[in-house]
Parts: sequence; structure tokens; C-alpha cells
Amino acid sequence: MPTLRETILAALYARLQPLAALVLRDEVLPERIPPSGLIILRDGQPGEPDVTLSPLRYHYQHRAELEVVIQAGTGRASDYDTLIATIGMALEADRTLGGICDWVEPEAPASVDLPIEGAAALKAAVITVVLHYTTTGPLA
Repeated sequence: MPTLRETILAALYARLQPLAALVLRDEVLPERIPPSGLIILRDGQPGEPDVTLSPLRYHYQHRAELEVVIQAGTGRASDYDTLIATIGMALEADRTLGGICDWVEPEAPASVDLPIEGAAALKAAVITVVLHYTTTGPLA
């Protein structure tokens, strides 16, 4: 039986699947970036929980990361912006991932241009997605 943490990460991964970009989970950056873009979900860290007693509960603010990459010609900036916006809309459409998470909150993207020798540059960003959830134990 998977932990709540794994269930939530799997639901986040599934939530991103309908997007036009290729979505991977904890994979290395492939040699070729699809024209529609690439999103790699990194599991991230649950961090230190807030603990309440009676009943004992662990309240996490898990910080997962989305690595977003676009490689295209002249429309790279607009393609990047469109992909970031569609990620936001997908997450805002269901902030509880079907009721298994208390709240999903993406942070603003930290973007960078990555030059590639002999090819079009990559436009990339890391988007931290904070997953708020409560468990009955740190390994639950």
C-alpha cells in the first residue's frame, strides 16, 4: 500500500499528463526536447512537519519541483509562457488533487536561458509546488 506522500505525488504526476508537453517523473533530461516542451516532476522534500497531539498528526508542506524546458526557434518565449500558464491552470483546476491533498500551491517560476552549442537555446524554469497534507506518522 503506497504512502500518502507517494499517492499525492502520483496524483500530481497524473494531473500534468494531459498537458501538451512530455511529462516525466524523476528522469534525467533527455537528449532531445519535444517541440511541445518537457516537464520533469522531481519528488522534492517533505521538510519538517508541524505536529499536533491528541490525535497525533503530522502536517507537511512538501516541496516538489517541476523542471520545465522549451527548445524552439523564434517562438520560444511565447511557447514557454504558454506552457507555464497551462501548468498553472491544471493545478488551479483541482487544488486538492481529488481530495487527497489539503492544498496545492505553485510558486512563481525561476527561469533561465541555457545556451546549447550548435542548437537553439533552451528556456527552462523550476517551479516549486508546495503540497500541504496531513499524515498519522512520518512514514505514513
